[in-house]
Amino acid sequence: QVQLVQSGGGLVQPGDSLRLSCGAPGRYPMGWFRQAPGKEREFVASIAWNGLDTRYADSVKGRFAISRDDARNTVYLQMNSLKPEDTAVYFCVAKSSGSRYYVLRALDECDYWGQGAQVSVSS
Repeated sequence: QVQLVQSGGGLVQPGDSLRLSCGAPGRYPMGWFRQAPGKEREFVASIAWNGLDTRYADSVKGRFAISRDDARNTVYLQMNSLKPEDTAVYFCVAKSSGSRYYVLRALDECDYWGQGAQVSVSS
């Protein structure tokens, strides 16, 4: 059983930055989803295990950046210019298979989940 261990999160003000980290189990396509109170879980960003191909939700493009450091077995989500509407529990995810170019984007593609981290953006 693969376990994804997340770190990061917290309470910040609008316009601030925050970075989430997730232990990567190996060469898997990985990503981040989030769930705000009363809303469905939604895709945020994902990265192929080649570390080059990425995908972002329109709502975070230009503000968030996903990256991976295979030497540290870690995937990061750098979140800049945070807005109140970014408030949610953020989940790290991984797919158990896929080519080096594969970038996941849907809930049903995710085989493994992290424990979740609360990100709150408020003045």
